[in-house]
Amino acid sequence: MRNPFQNPFAESDVARHSIWEMLVTRDIDAFLAADWSMVADDFVEESFIGIDGRRETDPDEWRLTFPTLAAYRDEWLRQARAFAEQSFAEDPRAAIFATTTLEDIEINGELALARKKFDGRLTRSDGSFDVLKWQTVYYCRLHEGRWKICGFTGYLPNPMGSN
Repeated sequence: MRNPFQNPFAESDVARHSIWEMLVTRDIDAFLAADWSMVADDFVEESFIGIDGRRETDPDEWRLTFPTLAAYRDEWLRQARAFAEQSFAEDPRAAIFATTTLEDIEINGELALARKKFDGRLTRSDGSFDVLKWQTVYYCRLHEGRWKICGFTGYLPNPMGSN
């Protein structure tokens, strides 16, 4: 059985191990704390691009919602703060880790393609559910000596074709 808190990449696989830590552990912890400063250094600001797939399988429906890192940061903070205002019947950190998988990271020179998927739900205190069912493809680059996010295509259906 998969331990959702354990990085599936060996420390000797430096690139994949560090990308997983950035996209899973650091991202989840920063989101739960609604603290952008925890992840701000994980991005390449110049020429950053974020595509919102809007949970649509048809690329014609995708939007360039985040043409800058600042646009993405503002939406990320809005979502994190809204999430923090909710009340859950379970530990949100454990639930988010349990719904998250990142087991496919392709490295080609100083670029990487990482496929992060969410599949599960969090139980709210009132018994309703917050469904986490989408995926994001991250574009990472070795920048200034460490792996960073230079863009993504996110909020895609998981699996594709299932909207």
